[in-house]
Amino acid sequence: MNEEIKLSGLWANIFKTVSDKDDFEVVISGLPPFKDLSRKYLKELLKLVHTRTYSAGEVIFSKDDPGMGLFIVRMGEVKVFQPTEDGKEFIFANYTRGDFFGELALLDNEVRTATAAAVKETNLAIIFKPDLDDFINQYPRQGLKILRGLSKIIITRLKLINRDHLNLYQKLIQLNKETEDVFDKENISAG
Repeated sequence: MNEEIKLSGLWANIFKTVSDKDDFEVVISGLPPFKDLSRKYLKELLKLVHTRTYSAGEVIFSKDDPGMGLFIVRMGEVKVFQPTEDGKEFIFANYTRGDFFGELALLDNEVRTATAAAVKETNLAIIFKPDLDDFINQYPRQGLKILRGLSKIIITRLKLINRDHLNLYQKLIQLNKETEDVFDKENISAG
C-alpha cells in the first residue's frame, strides 16, 4: 500500500490556523469549534486535552473504529486515507501543525470512515467525546458556541462536497460526449 492516489480537496483542512508560537492555547483558540470561547472557558477546556506521540507509520485509528474524539496536530504529520481495491491508498488529507481532524466523533457515535496514521513522529492533542460532553453539560452556553463552530465546519465541508460532486458530474458528461464523438467518427470512417 505504498502507492498513493491524489489528495482530495474535500478533506483538506480549510480551517487551519497558522501560528508561529509554540503555544497550544493559541492554536486551539483559533480552531472554529473553540475560537469563540473566552479565555476562562478555554482554560477549562484545556484541562480536558490529552496528548500522545505517535511513531512514523503508527496507526492513530482505523476505518470502522469507534469515533472517540477530535485530534489536533501539535507536531508532525498525519495522513487520513483508505486502502483501494488495487492495493493503493486513497489519501483524503495530510494534516500538519495546527490542523485538526476527527471532529464528527464529537457529534455522533458512529465509526471512523477512514484510517489515520502518523507520516513521521507526530504529537497529537486529543479531546475525547465524553470529556467534551461533560464540559457542554457543565457550561451549556459555551457548549453551544462549540457546537456552532462544529456546525460551521460541517456546513463548509458539505458545500465543498456539493461543488466537487458537480465538478465530477460535469467531467463525466464531458468524457461521455468525447467518447460518443470518437465512436461516431469511427463509425463514419468504417461505414
